[in-house]
Amino acid sequence: MKGSSRIGTVSGIGIFVHWTFWLMLAALFGYYMYLGATVGAALMGILLVLAVFGCVVLHELGHSFAARRYGIPTLDITMYPIGGIARLQRIPREPKQELVIALAGPAVNLAIAAVLAVLGGVGQGADSLATVLAGDGGLVEMLMYVNLVLVGFNMLPAFPMDGGRVFRALLATRTDYRRATHIASFVGILMAIGMVVYGIATFNLALPFVAVFVVFAGRQEVAHVMETT
Repeated sequence: MKGSSRIGTVSGIGIFVHWTFWLMLAALFGYYMYLGATVGAALMGILLVLAVFGCVVLHELGHSFAARRYGIPTLDITMYPIGGIARLQRIPREPKQELVIALAGPAVNLAIAAVLAVLGGVGQGADSLATVLAGDGGLVEMLMYVNLVLVGFNMLPAFPMDGGRVFRALLATRTDYRRATHIASFVGILMAIGMVVYGIATFNLALPFVAVFVVFAGRQEVAHVMETT
């Protein structure tokens, strides 16, 4: 992958990291230090980010292994500051296949959250659960919270995110694949606009970047579907 470096291989699938990811980590470390954090605290913050992206890799592997069940190989998985992308050799054309492949990623995050809940003893008391849901707590609890957030965020019907692919798969059971793709892409654009507005209103600058990715990736997939169907 251009601009990316391989960090490993899982079951024949190359895992790559784009150079902007390393830049993000360096910038994040500098930001922690600017805020007056100790080196140890800054490194713990970086560790949490790396743990989160490890979960994202597992999420993408979930998609990849589900696709493999239908004879669809994964070319590679690349990590970016905004998340990961598993490049499938071809797009599934049967709604059931796309539905299973799309849901496989969030299912992995749910499984991770369940394991972390057991490890962290979450649920033994209402206070500990409330602490996690508030996004506060130790590393294990925070990682569990992040995985639950990843499930919710990925299931937004913003094509080509997982929720958008589920939406297209459901549409494709009632209409042709091209029309389903166009409708899902249009809804994705509306969701992206909502992300930009919400991101600006809450000073969350990450959401506009995600929105740009949703729009461009969605349009690229629409063009690909139009060319191949």
